[in-house]
Amino acid sequence: MKRIGVLALQGAVREHVKSIGACGAEAVLVKWPADLDGLDALILPGGESTTMRRLIDRYGLMEPLREFAKTGKPMFGTCAGLILLAKEVVGYDEPHLGVMDVVVERNSFGRQVDSFEADLTVQGLDAPFNAVFIRAPHIVSAGSSAEVLCEHDGRIVMARSGPFLGCSFHPELTDDHRITEYFIGMIPSTNEALLPN
Repeated sequence: MKRIGVLALQGAVREHVKSIGACGAEAVLVKWPADLDGLDALILPGGESTTMRRLIDRYGLMEPLREFAKTGKPMFGTCAGLILLAKEVVGYDEPHLGVMDVVVERNSFGRQVDSFEADLTVQGLDAPFNAVFIRAPHIVSAGSSAEVLCEHDGRIVMARSGPFLGCSFHPELTDDHRITEYFIGMIPSTNEALLPN
């Protein structure tokens, strides 16, 4: 069974755990560096990116997360998690993890009271996905290594860059688990992992 970590410092952790289980994988809560051992992939959930960064630093997780990213194992950032992955955040001198080839702007869709749902056409999904946006960021631009998977009102809201997947919305807040399934499907099979580069 594939073991999917969920960074469990803040945000919609329980909902991601439920979605992972619905996809037939095992969810593992990640609070300390040792919790990253033996994972096949990792989800960075939505929440508040500044608070999450402060907690990541407090728990000594920043360098272990960067090392995890270097392994090539898939990482999925939703909402604040996307901000953590991005190589550049508008208005900030330094990125957080800085591993995903996208530029992200925070709170692009307004405040908490401006939260909304929208039916999105996502590349790779056979039917629209009802997405929940809460104080959502958006992807201002995607680099040459990034593939745009979804746009909403002319803004990029989901992209993939190698083993990194990011979206502006909260797929875990619905009972539609297709995006979690898509992410789990990014984990290389054992045979692929053994192939020479």
